[in-house]
Amino acid sequence: MHMTIQTNGFQMTSALRAYTEQRLATALGWARHHMRRLAVSLSDINGPRGGVDKRCRIQVQLGGGREVIVDDVDANLYAAIDRAVDRADRAVVKKVERTRQFVRTRAPAQQGQMATGEQHEPADGMPATGNEAQER
Repeated sequence: MHMTIQTNGFQMTSALRAYTEQRLATALGWARHHMRRLAVSLSDINGPRGGVDKRCRIQVQLGGGREVIVDDVDANLYAAIDRAVDRADRAVVKKVERTRQFVRTRAPAQQGQMATGEQHEPADGMPATGNEAQER
């Protein structure tokens, strides 16, 4: 997984980078094998004018072309990071679970076909003889 952290409108401090990386690792570490790219953009929207203007945008690219984008704005940059990371974690969970549910729903359907008495060829590709078909 490739991770980038960018800033716009202020200088990145080592403490801010360490905090952002730690929060991402804590919240999204479980999904690192699902993620291809993680990009964080921290910006000061209004510049020196102040106000509720610190933005944290997190973009997570997952396998299969799926993507999660989360934006959060707050007067405190650390609060914006916290909320954005928490929201990104919940969104990634939903995306991953949707994929898992799709895979799980297909498996019982295949088992259900066998229970209805349909005969299937064995794994070796040879048609089943009468005795083998009854054993199933």
